[in-house]
Amino acid sequence: MTKKFRLKGLDCANCAAKMENKISKIKGVNSVNINFMTMKMSIDIEDSKSDEILESAVAAINKIDSKVVVKSA
Repeated sequence: MTKKFRLKGLDCANCAAKMENKISKIKGVNSVNINFMTMKMSIDIEDSKSDEILESAVAAINKIDSKVVVKSA
């Protein structure tokens, strides 16, 4: 299942790369793409644990940059 999100407040390309790298290592994430220019994230995850995976992804984002707000696209 692929989900899309807006990353409001993302202002660092290096941070976006770090977020993408960290999220890609979460168990159940098949792929993730963060586009710094559009401030959008596309994440392909396993259906069975989607809530847990998304919570972990948001936690990873906030750990790298606490000002970024994740919103459904």
